[in-house]
Amino acid sequence: MKLIQLYGDRGLKIVKGEGQYVWDEYGKRYIDMHTGIGVAFLGHRNKTVIHYLQRQMNEIITLSNSFSTPIRDEMLDALDKVKPSAMDNVILLNSGTEAVEAALKTARKITGRKKIVAFKNAFHGRTSGALSVTWNKRYREPFEPLVSPVEFLNFNDINDLSKIDNNTAAVIVEPVQGESGVIPAKEEFMKALRETTEKVGALLIVDEVQAGFGRTGKIWAYQHYGITPDLVTAGKAIGGGFPVSALFLPDWIANKLEEGDHGSTYGGNPMAMAAVTAASKVLHEEKVHEQAYHKGELFMKILRDKLGDLKSVREIRGKGLMIGIDTRFPPSITLKVAQESGVLVLKAGATVIRLLPPYMITQEDMEEAANAIRQGLLKTESQRVSP
Repeated sequence: MKLIQLYGDRGLKIVKGEGQYVWDEYGKRYIDMHTGIGVAFLGHRNKTVIHYLQRQMNEIITLSNSFSTPIRDEMLDALDKVKPSAMDNVILLNSGTEAVEAALKTARKITGRKKIVAFKNAFHGRTSGALSVTWNKRYREPFEPLVSPVEFLNFNDINDLSKIDNNTAAVIVEPVQGESGVIPAKEEFMKALRETTEKVGALLIVDEVQAGFGRTGKIWAYQHYGITPDLVTAGKAIGGGFPVSALFLPDWIANKLEEGDHGSTYGGNPMAMAAVTAASKVLHEEKVHEQAYHKGELFMKILRDKLGDLKSVREIRGKGLMIGIDTRFPPSITLKVAQESGVLVLKAGATVIRLLPPYMITQEDMEEAANAIRQGLLKTESQRVSP
């Protein structure tokens, strides 16, 4: 039996993780700034998450949402302290793409409209609905026709927002575009987008699957922009490593949904609820978002100090502990050199090195990572100028 590799193989067998570190089969330690594309933001094997999962395993593992459980009540209480503002309702699912699917379906039902607006370079998932609002044609074209109509506008371009009209059911946006290269939205753009959607009666969906749950220095990345969206999707870090996602909704939308409008066999299972409970407690009690803000500021400074003189570096950008190093060349060599040096990072877009470390990283970790990335960039530069 062979496992189909739909992601590139890094040639590394990981056998253990703890906090911000993982170890390979030979006992070599790595600083993990890949974190399963941002999932392990609360660290590998977070003690609170493990405690809640183990406790739940000893009670009941799987159960339909038709039945209530004690962990459901505990989860709702924990989520209440970290939820997006004015959103007292949540639907639990299994993955980010499922949360996006639920958001798109909800928007169409609530507005009675069909058209969805997304943005160029956006990534929202790989199932048919989420894929239809994902920009990269390499992902989309083999599977078309997808859900339509969908119109893609220029990200951070206020003038393009005039194309959002009275036929638009929803606009979906990442407050920080992750897959395309860690590109933060501009404040004036997000405010204009909110004003435009309100004017035409379209719902504003903010996709926080990667940027949300404390990573950018706020609990939710949209909070950087002084707006309130209509729907918020979450995933990755929200389960502390356990597969779970969420769609948050205000009362005025939730009250219009009916039994059968959406569903998932495993969505909101007791184990997922235990994971969300634990992760929410960690986020709230340890003020994870505040740590991410301060550590992100420090990490950006270290990276600029150590990489700023390199000709291959165009820009270092991001928010909190969601950081991108935009280079003049594809980053494959740098990723390999960093891995050999004991640092795991990943690619975004065509030329960006993406860093998604856990919130407990130290200054020593940051220095080590910056040095490893520098060596990779220097090797890239030397190979580019070699005859």
